[in-house]
Amino acid sequence: MIMVSTKIQFTFTTSLIVDMKKVIIFGISDFASLAHYYLQRDSEFEVVGFAADKNYLPASGLFEGLPVLDFQNIENELFPSDFYFFAPMSPQKMNISRKQVYERIIAKGYKTISYISSKATVFQREKIGSNCFILANNTIQPFVDIRNNVILWSGNHIGHHSVIHNHTFLTSHVVLSGHCEIMERAYLGVNCSIKDGLTIGEGSFVAMGAVVAASTPSDSIIQGNPGVLSKVPASRFFK
Repeated sequence: MIMVSTKIQFTFTTSLIVDMKKVIIFGISDFASLAHYYLQRDSEFEVVGFAADKNYLPASGLFEGLPVLDFQNIENELFPSDFYFFAPMSPQKMNISRKQVYERIIAKGYKTISYISSKATVFQREKIGSNCFILANNTIQPFVDIRNNVILWSGNHIGHHSVIHNHTFLTSHVVLSGHCEIMERAYLGVNCSIKDGLTIGEGSFVAMGAVVAASTPSDSIIQGNPGVLSKVPASRFFK
C-alpha cells in the first residue's frame, strides 16, 4: 500500500499487479479517458491514477473512478522511481501545449511509457520513442524512426526509412511515403498524402485531404489537391 498526503490510497492486491508498471495519466480530457481504456485492456501497464494542474482538478477528486492528483508537487508524493507517466494530449497551439507538458514531466524525473496498439503493424518497435500513442491499424514499415511524444491516430501508413520528429500529431488515414521527414510539432490532417522523399517543416499544418508534392518550410499551412502553401503562417492561424 502506498499512502499519499492527499489521503488517497493506491492498493495492489495481487502479485501480478504489483509486478506491472504503475502509470499515472496526465489530464482528464477525452484523450486521457481513451488512454485509460486502451492501457487497461491492451497493455502490460496498470493505470493507478491521473494528474492535472491545480486549476483543473475535479471537485470529486476522481476521474474514471481513479484519484486525480495535483501535478505541481506530485513527485513529492509518488516517487519517480516507482511510477511512470503517460501524457496523451490534443494538438492545441500546434502541439506546443503537448511539448510543454512532456518536458515538465521529464523535468520532474519521471520516465514515460508508450502505448502501441496490438492491432498496429510495427516492424521495429525499438525505433519508437517515449510517450508515443499509436492506435489500431497503423502500418509502420521497416526502418521508420519515430521520436518522442508522437501521436499516430488510427489507420495511417508510415513509409519505410521515414523519420517522425518529436511532438508531432498524425490524425487518421495519413499516407506517408518512403524517406519522408516530419519535423517537430507538425500536424498532418485526415486523409492527407505526402510524396516520397519530402520534408514537412517544423510546426507545419497539413490540412485534411491535402496532397503534398513538394517539401514545405517551417510554420506553414498546406491545403488542397495539389497542395498549396497558405500566405498565413500556422503559428498565427492557430495561436
